[in-house]
Amino acid sequence: MAKTLTEKIIENHFVSPPSESLRPGEEVNVKIDQTLTQDATGTMVYLQFEAMDISRVKTELSVSYIDHNTQQADFKNMDDHKFLQSFAKKYGVFFSRPGNGICHQVHLERFGIPGKTLLGSDSHTPTGGGIGMLAIGAGGLDVACAMAGAPFSFVMPQIIGIHLTGKLNPMCSSKDVILKLLQLETVKGGVEKVYEYYGKGVETLTVPQRATITNMGAELGATSSIFPSDNITKEFMKLQGREKEWIELSADSDCKYSKVIEINLSEIEPMIAIPHMPDLVVPVREIEGKKIDQAAIGSCTNSSINDLGIAADILDNKTINENVSLGIAPGSKQVFENAIDAGIIKKLVKSGARILESACGPCIGMGFAPSSGGVTIRTFNRNFKGRSGTKDGEVFLASPETAAASALFGVITDPRKIKITPKDYSEFTKSDDSMIVPPASASEAKTLEIIRGPNIKPCPKASIAENSFEA
Repeated sequence: MAKTLTEKIIENHFVSPPSESLRPGEEVNVKIDQTLTQDATGTMVYLQFEAMDISRVKTELSVSYIDHNTQQADFKNMDDHKFLQSFAKKYGVFFSRPGNGICHQVHLERFGIPGKTLLGSDSHTPTGGGIGMLAIGAGGLDVACAMAGAPFSFVMPQIIGIHLTGKLNPMCSSKDVILKLLQLETVKGGVEKVYEYYGKGVETLTVPQRATITNMGAELGATSSIFPSDNITKEFMKLQGREKEWIELSADSDCKYSKVIEINLSEIEPMIAIPHMPDLVVPVREIEGKKIDQAAIGSCTNSSINDLGIAADILDNKTINENVSLGIAPGSKQVFENAIDAGIIKKLVKSGARILESACGPCIGMGFAPSSGGVTIRTFNRNFKGRSGTKDGEVFLASPETAAASALFGVITDPRKIKITPKDYSEFTKSDDSMIVPPASASEAKTLEIIRGPNIKPCPKASIAENSFEA
């Protein structure tokens, strides 16, 4: 029987198969290969895992990222980071240090593997679908249990096929694709669904472009979103020095989807989400001329080297509007360093942009908030009221092309008015894992102590046998 890509990965990870076929609405239990946490949720995840009294994580790979609470106004965030680092060392978890980047961007670059399952304590974990993973955001306790070897239980979703044809025109981007889908499907349209992309149009999108789309699948309310693993995926992993981990994966050509949505990339135009919901989407041309006070480019949605590169090329040898503040947040230390080597950062700084930390930052209202009543255009994934840190701020969501063009002119601007040829900066990709700390060996771990600040107390321990979760 022909299978979708999602069905293939789920079947390959069954802990206990469903009673009959993979029927939507039926509970399925799958083995989780990888987990990720970030520091805003991670402390509780690891306290819960510790309470299970299991000596070592059971996953193939677990990573603890520091990317949310990186501003240290008092001792609490730093205490959390010390706890997370000492826990990771002892229990077999890799630790991505502060400054190494946003969990989804770094995981895509350094750890994502096609065909694997990934469970993360962050709603944008489905970013991993850009590299062909079945990646799902979940509650902290679910992630703790997965690290202990327990299967993850969820409702079998409907698989929605997104048939991509054509090719994006200059100054149009994958951000415009997902904004168009949000316009069509709304923020509740994806509940208990997986959006699976296929078709000739897929071949025209890079892995970072695909990851932008799968990242914002979370705004649809979807369980996950996924692209096939093809030669484009292989080239991305080759640039990351991980070509040996690549495998080819796709849906069977005659598989059946619950529904098919046709999107011709050649017909996509610059789109923008207006306040205060990601699905309030209109073409940029319809609201051109609205004055802005601020622009921000980055976050886990649009912070690859080419996202920064197109903004730099738009602003090259120009100065941003005198009434606009522009912030740039590279998604990872790797992107930041590579953008320096490519001359991207110099162009941006010369234009008047401010370089922010490689962290979630303004996307979660942690710094770079707009002025009272301010209008900000951002390449982020959410624009809920108050999320920017300013209660009466107006947040518009758009592509790096639209954000850069708007910062240049001081008003929301259709980037197609700027005639440049986008460059591919991916050749500058070089990896450096010096800010990723590996765990101690099992024997060394026995002597290690967990560092706890005054705010961190152990949970009551459960009585669970060491191997009770293993299939």
